[in-house]
Amino acid sequence: MTQTLKLPVLPLTDSVVLPGMVVPIRLDAPEVQAAVDVANGDATEKKVLVVPRLDGRYAAIGVVAVLEQVGRLPSGERAAVVRGETRARIGAGVTGPGSALWVEAEPIEESPVTGRTHELAKEYKALVVSMLQQRGAWQIIDGVQQITDPSELADTAGWNQWLDVERKSQLLAETDVTRRLELLLDWTKEHLAEQEVTEKIAGDVREGMEKQQREFLLRQQLAAIRKELGDDDPEGENDYRARVEAADLPEHVRKAALTEVGKLERASDQSPESGWIRTWLDTVLDIPWTTLTTDSDDLVAARAVLDADHAGLDDVKERLIEFLAVRSRRDRKGMAKVGGRGSGAVLALVGPPGVGKTSLGESVAHALGRKFVRVALGGVRDEAEIRGHRRTYVGALPGRIVRAIREAGAMNPVVLLDEIDKVGSDFRGDPTAALLEVLDPAQNHTFRDHYLEVDLDLSDVLFLATANAYDTIPGPLLDRMEVVTLDGYTEAEKVAIARDHLLPRQIEKAGLEPSDVEFSEVALGMIAAEYTREAGVRQLERGLAKVLRKVAVGLDSGEEAPIHVDAETLVKYLGRPKFTPESAERTSVPGVATGLAVTGAGGDVLFIEATKMDGDPGLILTGQLGDVMKESVSIALSYLRSKGLAGDLASKKLHVHVPAGAVPKDGPSAGVTMTTALASLASGRPVKSSVGMTGEVTLQGKVLPIGGVKQKLLAAHRAGLTDVIIPKRNEPDLDDLPESVRGELRIHPVADVAEVLELALEPAPEHAAAA
Repeated sequence: MTQTLKLPVLPLTDSVVLPGMVVPIRLDAPEVQAAVDVANGDATEKKVLVVPRLDGRYAAIGVVAVLEQVGRLPSGERAAVVRGETRARIGAGVTGPGSALWVEAEPIEESPVTGRTHELAKEYKALVVSMLQQRGAWQIIDGVQQITDPSELADTAGWNQWLDVERKSQLLAETDVTRRLELLLDWTKEHLAEQEVTEKIAGDVREGMEKQQREFLLRQQLAAIRKELGDDDPEGENDYRARVEAADLPEHVRKAALTEVGKLERASDQSPESGWIRTWLDTVLDIPWTTLTTDSDDLVAARAVLDADHAGLDDVKERLIEFLAVRSRRDRKGMAKVGGRGSGAVLALVGPPGVGKTSLGESVAHALGRKFVRVALGGVRDEAEIRGHRRTYVGALPGRIVRAIREAGAMNPVVLLDEIDKVGSDFRGDPTAALLEVLDPAQNHTFRDHYLEVDLDLSDVLFLATANAYDTIPGPLLDRMEVVTLDGYTEAEKVAIARDHLLPRQIEKAGLEPSDVEFSEVALGMIAAEYTREAGVRQLERGLAKVLRKVAVGLDSGEEAPIHVDAETLVKYLGRPKFTPESAERTSVPGVATGLAVTGAGGDVLFIEATKMDGDPGLILTGQLGDVMKESVSIALSYLRSKGLAGDLASKKLHVHVPAGAVPKDGPSAGVTMTTALASLASGRPVKSSVGMTGEVTLQGKVLPIGGVKQKLLAAHRAGLTDVIIPKRNEPDLDDLPESVRGELRIHPVADVAEVLELALEPAPEHAAAA
């Protein structure tokens, strides 16, 4: 049985002593000094119980140690040297001499050694030797290799500096040798992995620093060589100050630029900020802050340029001539900007595709003698595209407006904001909100780009915006623009455009000479009227291109030039006509009426069909109708019933359909057409096939005004209708209609539905009237 020892306790707070270790202990605590004094007095054969004290609590297991020596450290402090012998479990407290804490200690016998213990000891010894070899500690390696006892080998871990006090305490408390070796293997492998990562990181950092130092030295040598050769970099920071001082900049821009030059001179070449500053200075110096082109003040020549480039579009041309007249008078009188503001003209060209909105911008710039820049806004969703990015972002750029000014090389270009109605918005911001400051004449003289961060005067810029649909432009943005509508071309205008503009361009693209082909006026008119149906001229140009390709094939096949293109050869090249007048496509049957509508592609005809059948009374609506058109049907039925014109519709099942069911339809202009179709169905009187109509109705039968009159009348003319019914209050809109179209249409302004029915319905059969 193990003999119980009575020993004084020597507590340690910052270290752990394991069996076999010989360590010095400072005598800086009263309890440590008391234990050493008792042991040194030979009361216990110079033995003490060394116990770790963690967080103020004594461990349950300590080490019986022999007091080897008491003296002073080189620093002059008193210390004692103890040698650990064996583990002991602390028992009850007892009394003893001196002021030391005495306890009963029971020595712990080592656990039996197994084959696994020897395997673990062998593996651990190999790891320790490997670590010592990396440090070159050959004498220590010899001592470790001479240890054969697994318990003694495990306790040598007390010398490891990378083991903390907590883990050493865990080793001291573990009485099973096998378990101690397992713990040491896990900790040692973990330490080796951490050490490998640390050394790799340190190596990478060292290599990077060496590379930077090498590059710095090479750059210094290169700069010295260039200086000796007289080949100094013209873009260096010293030259930036000279360039800024020599440039013709506004005072606030010069001040900001010189501030940045000062930062550049203080920054190192390796600093990322120096690259940002150089790019910013290059951008500022590239902007034509004070450069203005001279506007042409010859109004006759300007109008001639516009007329030569575009047929029709008189409203737009008149507005541009007015702008030019006002600008030239201001210049002649020497009128300075009022409060820093110029004319700030912003025109929005709204119309269907293919009517020449984008190409009109180039003609405007040509007529004014200004530079022209096109900014495509279709699909732009990032606000930074307009206002620019902050300079701190990687790849930062100024916004599209600043880039347009820089590209133009003048502060008064014509900037075309193309497809402004197709600007989107998402989490990156709303570009239309950023455009508010650009297009507001009261604000754009101090436009601030996020990249430049200096005020930019845009009041001399003539902004032209294009859009297909009026109602998709945001309201606040629309309020800052003057809208000019381009409603489409008449057939005569299309023929003139084809003859003067499209045909010469397509002849050149087809590799032909003007003498190779001759188009008759009839052929051009047929392409415009019977092979295409659109507000613009894009399909017309494609039709001409197709004919010219056939002509090129004919010439290469041996046909003699010039090839004449007339009505007969047109059928050969393009096939039979694809479009016939709408009135010819519809038979005059009760319940069918022809309406007029406005779409994104211009005006169009809209047929409404109504029929009745036996069954439960009710109403079926088809054709993808919106809420407004559904309400129009209900209003029409209520009106007819209130006036006694519904006949037997109240007892029948009704079906109202708008053909082209795959296309959604909605709008406040089909009420008149709905009423006419139902009245025709109720009375059995067909609607005249040559009559088209537009307008909204009330329950009292009043015809309300609508929009898009010009586009609707042009569509009626293209469709071959001869009579058009419009609301009385839309009569002033007829002033915008070309004389050629007005002369071929009989337009009937009406104020009441009764007038509509009288004009639109065929006369009642004589026998029915007599009855």
